[in-house]
Amino acid sequence: MPTSRYGRVLLVGLVLLTAVALWQTRDGTPALALVNAHPQRVMGTDCTLVAAVAPGDIARAQKALEAAEAVIRDVEARMSVYVEASELSRLNRAVAGENVPLTADTLGVLRIARDAASKTAGAFDATCPPVLLLWKDAGERGKRPSEDALSAAREATGWTRFELTSSGAQKKMADARLDLGGIAKGHAIDRTVGALKKANVKAGLVEIGGDVRVFGPGPKGQGWAVHLRHPFRKGSCGTIELQDAAVCTSGSYQRFTEIEGQRYSHIIDPRTARPVQDVPSVTVVAPDCITADIWATALSVLGPEGLEKLAAIDGLEALLITGRPEDFAIHQTPGFARLLRDPLRLE
Repeated sequence: MPTSRYGRVLLVGLVLLTAVALWQTRDGTPALALVNAHPQRVMGTDCTLVAAVAPGDIARAQKALEAAEAVIRDVEARMSVYVEASELSRLNRAVAGENVPLTADTLGVLRIARDAASKTAGAFDATCPPVLLLWKDAGERGKRPSEDALSAAREATGWTRFELTSSGAQKKMADARLDLGGIAKGHAIDRTVGALKKANVKAGLVEIGGDVRVFGPGPKGQGWAVHLRHPFRKGSCGTIELQDAAVCTSGSYQRFTEIEGQRYSHIIDPRTARPVQDVPSVTVVAPDCITADIWATALSVLGPEGLEKLAAIDGLEALLITGRPEDFAIHQTPGFARLLRDPLRLE
């Protein structure tokens, strides 16, 4: 069962790394070289790639990082709704009943997203862009959407509005839309870790927009350190230590819109077609990033009750904050507490 105590919201932030650093043994001799790259404009956010290799393999590591970046660019080119020529954009533009061919990788992620909708009781739903777009338009106009508009948007959502075939997908309703923004980033991270391992990189880290996956031993043979960033002021509230794991966060308190004098979260509950309330931050640790991505979003919708669903899945841990700035409650799985290097600093 999750424990609970009062505190403030936490968000994940990556420990800063230099361009090339050397891990050293106790006698001061170089042990491993830490080589990292920072590709620009990746999936609309920041990116850090790290490879740990023997000091003589720095050139090989740099080539491995270049290949890793190409993997991320490939996922973005096929799955981003902001890329007009992407497979997902073509599917969204298609008329009802038109079969749109998809690569095996994109089709695989769509199947994962469809399964996630079932496993999370509808809290994670990649088919909810009609609702998201409605609330985005409401924020720009400064007027809440009407009940009729919400009803029409909900009518266009749900996986019954799509059919996945062995080679592609088709819409069953003209207004249906898909958006893999909730897991494409995690999928890109997982594929990138696979590419680094294939290049014989024994340890490393991939981070895109605050979502992180690490593999192999961290500095001095220990785990990799990931800071938990305080959302209301500068600095860190604590540090978790990970090895061969991923961590993702979903937060609503700092991203919101005001409509008719009321603050609304950017995270929408697909089941109600309305913004979630009182779940400012969720952090999930999982064996892979796509799973962490799914559950970070799902718990933002489900709230503390969703921790029971998460606890039934091996390898998942979570930290969830509910409430408001003046009165926050922290809910965490026992395993998450064990990942902390020191007690959370919440004063």
